[in-house]
Amino acid sequence: MTLRISALLLAAALVLGPALRAQPVFHDSQAPQVAFASAQIARALGPKRATADHDLRDLNSFAGSLRFAIAGDAAESNALAQTLHVAPLNTTAPQAYAIRRAEQRGRVTIAVLGADANGAMYGGLDVAEAIRLDLIGKTGDSDHAPHIAQRGIKFNIALDRRTPTYSDSSDSAQSNIPEMWSMDFWHELLDEMARQRFNTLSLWNLHPFPSIVKVPEYPDVALNDVWGNSEPFDLKFNMNAKVMSQPFKLGQVAIVNHLTVDDKIRFWRNVMQYAKDRGIDIYWYTWNIFVWGTEGKHGITEDGNNPETIAYFRASVRETVKTYPLLAGIGITAGENMSSARGPFDHEAWLWKTYGEGVRDALKDEPNRPFRLIHRYHQTSQSESIDAFKEYPGPFDFSFKYSVAHMYSEPNPPFIAPVLTEMPKNLRTWLEVRNDDIYSFRWGDPDFARAYIKNMPGPDRVAGFNMGPDGYTWGREFIDKDPENPRQLVMQKQWYSFALWGRLSYEPDLPNALFERMLAARFPGAPAVKIYEAIAAASKTIPQVTRFFWRDLDFKWFPEANIQSGHGTGFFTVADFIQGQTMPGSGILNVRQWRTRLLKGETMNGITPLEVAAELQRYAAAAHRLVEEVRPAAGKNKELRLTLGDADAMADLAEYYAEKILAAGDLALFDSDGKAERRASAVRHLEAALAHWKAYAGVATGQYKSQYLGRLNRLVDLNALTASAVADIDVAREWHPGTITDHGEGPVVGDTNFRK
Repeated sequence: MTLRISALLLAAALVLGPALRAQPVFHDSQAPQVAFASAQIARALGPKRATADHDLRDLNSFAGSLRFAIAGDAAESNALAQTLHVAPLNTTAPQAYAIRRAEQRGRVTIAVLGADANGAMYGGLDVAEAIRLDLIGKTGDSDHAPHIAQRGIKFNIALDRRTPTYSDSSDSAQSNIPEMWSMDFWHELLDEMARQRFNTLSLWNLHPFPSIVKVPEYPDVALNDVWGNSEPFDLKFNMNAKVMSQPFKLGQVAIVNHLTVDDKIRFWRNVMQYAKDRGIDIYWYTWNIFVWGTEGKHGITEDGNNPETIAYFRASVRETVKTYPLLAGIGITAGENMSSARGPFDHEAWLWKTYGEGVRDALKDEPNRPFRLIHRYHQTSQSESIDAFKEYPGPFDFSFKYSVAHMYSEPNPPFIAPVLTEMPKNLRTWLEVRNDDIYSFRWGDPDFARAYIKNMPGPDRVAGFNMGPDGYTWGREFIDKDPENPRQLVMQKQWYSFALWGRLSYEPDLPNALFERMLAARFPGAPAVKIYEAIAAASKTIPQVTRFFWRDLDFKWFPEANIQSGHGTGFFTVADFIQGQTMPGSGILNVRQWRTRLLKGETMNGITPLEVAAELQRYAAAAHRLVEEVRPAAGKNKELRLTLGDADAMADLAEYYAEKILAAGDLALFDSDGKAERRASAVRHLEAALAHWKAYAGVATGQYKSQYLGRLNRLVDLNALTASAVADIDVAREWHPGTITDHGEGPVVGDTNFRK
């Protein structure tokens, strides 16, 4: 909602009495986007408003004192502007809109001038929000266009036990399989996406084709019904990396939905139509080479040299494109299972023969259809990709892991630099904005989100972004101990976080006052400014600690639990923090670098570990204080109580990490000089860290069930990990001087994200 918000917040809002609440919305457009916007305005006005919309030609004959009008395209907008004697659109760019206020003979008209149906929808949503926030009375003229054109959600979709996604061996994935075949779920999700200004949905699956399409050459590959996992879930199947290529043992299966293949096709066509009606494009993304669901039929294997596999994939891609006219494109990966039992093969040649030729086959009858192919940089080289797809008959983009797996880290991640230098000027990349940092909590720091978005490269280099996790399913939440009924979508529970990322990626200059106002409307009677500040302070925890302790991939670092995959409990010790790396571009010194400079009396030339710990303590103190000040106002408001609990938990976690970092510093100095008082100080810090860990685990597990995470191959039980926090103290007690053998210099070791 951007209706001159800074001025609006200083003005007395018009009170919408019963007469005003009865106003209709005027529009001529038949576009579903405009109808949705009109319905949202009606919802904001309340149950007493007129139920029927009116044509724009009836606008001047309506005698009410407040009128709402929506023009659904540039031509309608120009005509409406002339009728109202207001300024026309200042741009006809896609998704743009203007808000105009006209006052004539005591009547106020709030008009939305849309450059297209999507822009009209966003403008109508702005007006609806102004009504909800009691800001409509002083709405002024304003103009709006998207900062980032394609604002997407990355959704790892668990379609069926036989056609899994990455990390299907997790509670969230298995619990959500039935939801993936519920139209109510998709209606809720797509409506929420539109409200928050997301306009791209990317569905990621290892091999979706048997669950979504019929291929004439392979009729028996298409799968009827939907198979899920019987409860209690058996999640001992490992589907990560190379292990995913091993024979799939279905284990405890249950049919969760009876659908024929034709039913499934109708279902996904309806989903795509509903998405289009909300201004949202849908893409399928795949990894390769996986053949889940084929059950070895027709000689299909994962062998890259197998001609039967190539023919099958090409036909499956062709039929997917033809079956779904509203599918915007396909994203492809040259990994993570491109192997061969018969000698080497060219990965890019394989991708062209399957996906490239499959799309080209499909478009022979629709040569003007703009079907986009998005080629991930993952596990391949740019030059080979460009060469292989030089004959692709449509838009061709790349896709890059912008913050690797941790968006909640540095707001200006450095990893894309070689892409910007080496990628041809006629091409663009999408950004994969991976959130494998925060699954449970309600995050919300507008300043971080705004900085992250503003630091993204411009539209000449970046087509858009897809934001989401690999190790968690953004469907319905299934971990809350005090859930709604039915359980909320993750996007509904974490509405504030999604509002920040969606709204700011459309308009990054939205002021923080707007978000305070949102919280005030959400939690009436509670001190909104304090809620805002508490959430923001607590939300700085994980970005700060991840900048300090950088491990780029999701299975290497899960900051909610201080763990990684494997390695016993996976719990990181104080020794790991001493030996750890800091994030490139963060300007933070690792513990060894800090120690070397300190002992030599050199200038630090960077943020020290002690300064990181102090910042974490400052965030935690502010969050705890504000939570306690707000808590009496929560009363019986369950959502506010749980929101404050999340902030409290993140603040406890900040205190834990701060004490651990201080212990690492003391222990590193003890390693150098052997002074017992330094080791004693490290022990005290770790004892304090243990107390904070217990507090954190108590708050977090009071609100959330432990869940099995496939990327970590373990049940994440914070209370059970307390034993590891206890053992960490012994690491300090048993430390011997001289254990550290390096100065922490040299390049940061990590995944290779770009290859020429």
